[in-house]
Amino acid sequence: MPELPEVETVRRGLEPAMAGARLTAIDQRRPGLRFPFPERFAERLIGRRIEGLRRRAKYLIADLDGPELLVMHLGMSGSFRIERAKGPDVPALGAKPKNPSHDHVVLELSSGARVIYNDPRRFGFMQLIPRNGFSAHPLFKNIGIEPLCEAFDGAALARLFAGRMAPLKPVLLDQSLIAGLGNIYVCEALHRAGLSPRRPAASLVCKNGRPGERATSLARAIREVLEEAVAAGGSSLRDHRQADGALGYFQHCFRVYGRENEFCMRCGGKVRRITQSGRATFYCGGCQR
Repeated sequence: MPELPEVETVRRGLEPAMAGARLTAIDQRRPGLRFPFPERFAERLIGRRIEGLRRRAKYLIADLDGPELLVMHLGMSGSFRIERAKGPDVPALGAKPKNPSHDHVVLELSSGARVIYNDPRRFGFMQLIPRNGFSAHPLFKNIGIEPLCEAFDGAALARLFAGRMAPLKPVLLDQSLIAGLGNIYVCEALHRAGLSPRRPAASLVCKNGRPGERATSLARAIREVLEEAVAAGGSSLRDHRQADGALGYFQHCFRVYGRENEFCMRCGGKVRRITQSGRATFYCGGCQR
């Protein structure tokens, strides 16, 4: 499933085509994806202007010039691509063409662009929710802090980790604590910070509740990994494509993820793989303590 960097990459690719444009037509080609489309979905969207496109956790949110917001989730295999009125853009070098039989929604824009949602597994979804009820909506009311916001630092982690004796890895994956973090980038951040995924989360907090040096290091590592991944267009392991069709390439920068039994790039030890909360965890037992 796409993680924060992949979703942010898609947002940045779509924003120039969508922000400021008006939705002139909607081609909805099936009654639903993971969930049914909202009642009168196309009718409620046509004529609306997209004021901006933002991300919350792993969700894309189109701010419309009316009482509703368009919420989009990529699911396991969802992707967007942009085509122009004069015909499809030439795919970026290395891009794999999408099977048009999986094009489920086409958004026609006043700018002349067409934004096409393709999803072979149909685990993604689109919803319309009230603007005024955004923070209380079931999709968003229990989502934690954004790891790329200014407030995310060692002190924020100390507040979140206080009293939590569960291992670091599953705590970091808890979306009610930190928004958008997924398996890949948690493994990579823990390696950069030199922290074992098995270490109790509370061990990063001092007795007075202040962040220890490890908490500050981890917050910095999380931000660095996410920012580098966004700059690289995310990680294309299976289905992820940028809005121009290009592959992400951060997977070529992995230090531990997917590198079981290979040498650690920092200490020369071997990368191990264990299972935590049903997810594969990759780490180096030599330098992650």
